[in-house]
Amino acid sequence: MLLISDRMLIRGGRPLTGRVRTQGAKNAALPVMAAALLLKGRRLRLSRVPDLQDIHTMADLLRHLGAEIEFKGGTMTIDVPEELKWETPSDLVRKMRASSLVLGPLVARCGKAVLPLPGGCAIGSRPIDFHLRALTRMGAEIDLEQGSVHARTDGLSATRINFDFPSVGATENILMTAALTEGETTIENAAREPEIVNLAESLRAMGAAIEGDGTGTILVRGKKYLDSAEVTIIPDRIEASTYLLAGVITRGHVRVDGIDPEYLEALTAKLEEAGAPVTASSDSVEVDCRGLNWNGVTLKTLPYPGFPTDVQPQIMAALCLADGTSVIHESVFDSRYMHVGEFRRMGCKIDIQGNTVVIAGVPKVSGAEVHASDLRAGAALILLGLAAEGETVVCSLKHVWRGYENLMGKLRSLGADIELLPDGESGDKFDGAGD
Repeated sequence: MLLISDRMLIRGGRPLTGRVRTQGAKNAALPVMAAALLLKGRRLRLSRVPDLQDIHTMADLLRHLGAEIEFKGGTMTIDVPEELKWETPSDLVRKMRASSLVLGPLVARCGKAVLPLPGGCAIGSRPIDFHLRALTRMGAEIDLEQGSVHARTDGLSATRINFDFPSVGATENILMTAALTEGETTIENAAREPEIVNLAESLRAMGAAIEGDGTGTILVRGKKYLDSAEVTIIPDRIEASTYLLAGVITRGHVRVDGIDPEYLEALTAKLEEAGAPVTASSDSVEVDCRGLNWNGVTLKTLPYPGFPTDVQPQIMAALCLADGTSVIHESVFDSRYMHVGEFRRMGCKIDIQGNTVVIAGVPKVSGAEVHASDLRAGAALILLGLAAEGETVVCSLKHVWRGYENLMGKLRSLGADIELLPDGESGDKFDGAGD
C-alpha cells in the first residue's frame, strides 16, 4: 500500500453521480485475520480483503508473531507456524484498537499472551474490560503491568459468558477463544453485527461448530485443532453508507453495488424518513436526491441492527443541510462529537447537550480548513466539503486512510473535484477558508 498525503483539497458544490463498488469490510477482515492464529501449521486464505492501513498493521502484527503473509489484489494468504510468539510489540498494537483481537487466540494457542493496551481513534473510553472478564471466566489469569495485559492459563474451560453490553470486539475475542477450547461455550448478549457472522462462518470453515451467530446467543463447541480454510470477506456497510450519504449531501444520484441492502436498513430507513428516495435490489442500493431537499430526523445510535455509530458523523453532515431540526443521541461511545467544532467552522449550527446534539439545518455551508479527529469524522468532513461553497482543505487524513480503499478514485469517478496536497502545504491560499 502506498503512503499518500495527509491533506485533501475539495472544490465543492458539484452533485455526485454514478456507481461505485463496495470494498471488503475492514471490520470483518481484521478479526478473521486474527483468527488465523488459532491454526497450527495450517493456512488461511482470504479473498476480498481491502488494501488499508489497518489491514497492513494487523498483517505486520501477525508476522511479528510468526505468521507468513502474502497479500496481493485483494487476496491474502496466512501461513501459521507450529509455534507462535506470544508477546506483541507496543509500536504496532498502539496503532489500532483491533490489535486486542489477537489476545484470545494467543491465550488459546500458547497459554499466555502479553498485549500493550491498544490504540486507535480517539472516540472516547473503550475499555477492554469485557474481553478480560470473559477470558478470566474461561480460566485465564489476567494482570495489568506497566500498561500491558499479561494473560496466562494452564488450560481454558468452556463456560457460559453473559456480556453486560453486546460488545463487538469482546464477542469476537471470546468466539475465537471458544473455538479452540474443548467443550460447549455459550455467549449471551452477544453482538449481532454482520462482521460477527462473517467471523463465525470463517471459524466454521476452519472446523469449529458454531450456532446462533447473528442472534444474541451464540453456542460454540470448541475443537482441539482447527484446519486450513478459504474465506470471503463481506462487503463494508460503513463504506457503502458513506458513499450513499455523499449522494444525498451533494443532491446527486449515487448507486453502491456489491452490498446486501439488509446491512443498510437502519440508514436507508432514516433516509426515507427524511425524504431522500432510496432504491434497493438484491446487491445494490441507490439514492437519488437530484433537485430535492430532505427533512430533519431524530435518531439514536445502537448496536446492530440499530443505527451504526460509525455512520453517525456522516449522517450528521447531511442533516446539517436538512430542512428543519434534527436530533442525534450517541449511546455507543462517549466523546464521539469531537468533529462538531470543525462542522461549525463550515457554518453548521449544532448544539451539544451531553450525548445528544441538536442540529438546526442551514441552506448552505462554506469551505474551510478543517481537521479530522478520527476515521469517520474525517469521512464526514469530506462529505461536507463536497457540498460546501468554495474550497475546503481536510487535514489529518491519516485517520481516513485506515478505512477507505481508493477513496480518491471512487469520489472522482462520481464527479468530485478533489486533489491531494503535499504534506505541510499551507491552506491559506485557498478561497473559503474562513469560519
